[in-house]
Amino acid sequence: MNIALVHDWITNVSGAERVLLIIKEIFPEADIYTSVFKEDSAKAFADFDIKTTYLQNYPVFRNKREALIPYAPVAFESLDLSGYDLVISNTTFAAKGVITKPETAHVCYCHTPTRYLWEQQIDSRANKGCFSGVRRRVSHKLRVWDYAAAQRPDYFLANSYTVQRRINKYYGRDSEVVYPPVNIDKFQPVKNPKADYYLFVSRLIRYKKADLVIEAFNVLGDELRIIGAGPEEGSLRKIAKGNIKFLGKISDEELTDQYSNARAFIFPAEEDFGIVPVEAMASGRPVIAYNRGGASETVVQGVTGELFKEQTRDEIIDAVKAFNPDKYDIEAIRNRAENFSEQKFKKNFKDSVSNFVSEHRANFS
Repeated sequence: MNIALVHDWITNVSGAERVLLIIKEIFPEADIYTSVFKEDSAKAFADFDIKTTYLQNYPVFRNKREALIPYAPVAFESLDLSGYDLVISNTTFAAKGVITKPETAHVCYCHTPTRYLWEQQIDSRANKGCFSGVRRRVSHKLRVWDYAAAQRPDYFLANSYTVQRRINKYYGRDSEVVYPPVNIDKFQPVKNPKADYYLFVSRLIRYKKADLVIEAFNVLGDELRIIGAGPEEGSLRKIAKGNIKFLGKISDEELTDQYSNARAFIFPAEEDFGIVPVEAMASGRPVIAYNRGGASETVVQGVTGELFKEQTRDEIIDAVKAFNPDKYDIEAIRNRAENFSEQKFKKNFKDSVSNFVSEHRANFS
């Protein structure tokens, strides 16, 4: 069976790209298509023959993802995938818009309907920089195209029930949930964690809500360690008191140590799935999270952590004050994380795709 994997763009290696690498492991003979490929910042893909669109010829699209947005739809529609029996699009935006023959099975693994088109109140990128210009000038046209493109896949897989609801609301499509893979083997609990600090791990961008966590711990006075970097770092440092430590980008070895010795992990964002709370649980540490988005599905109240209802400073303060680390069982927390392992994903994803392909083929037999 000839298989094509289609991805929005490969200009770095973040969550969606790591999922693509795992899907490639499931289907090692598959070809990979994308709009543009920037090899020097996505070296994990260097050994693959990446097939790109005509946008690859223009450096601006490789260097500024925002510039791609108005042009990606036509670029993906121009791809000739007529030689493939199965197309798997791994996407948050335009890859699902490829045009396939009726007999070609197209499975879309959707990480979320495009946030900066459909949920601008969540994704601050819609209101900043180049994205604000896109929103003002062409977002309506892009929404129309995005809806039309979402009718092209034969079958949708969602990366969480949160995303499943969005797919149904914005695209009118049903979907099956397959949680994304988390490399939980990188993280292990320790028998006697230090548990003398709280931990926040994230890119420091607006919608991750680091400011709320800092404001809360300014009041609480407990030690908070922040791992990560980003454009908001300067402004966040200005509001942080002495009990808050910025560790920046650290090695994987240091990260595992920070996770496994934290008193608890703080997660205030509304994410589609949210990998870092699962990493914390794989380390045996409880999570204090906002009860929306993926964390509401991965964190089990009273078993692997606590969930607060409102995305506010005071809610975080109350949740931390009420938190009792002695009530949690490290093994139970780790066992919960096992449900989101790479091995689970590979089995569930392959089974779902195989079942759909069998049904699709039956329609053309």
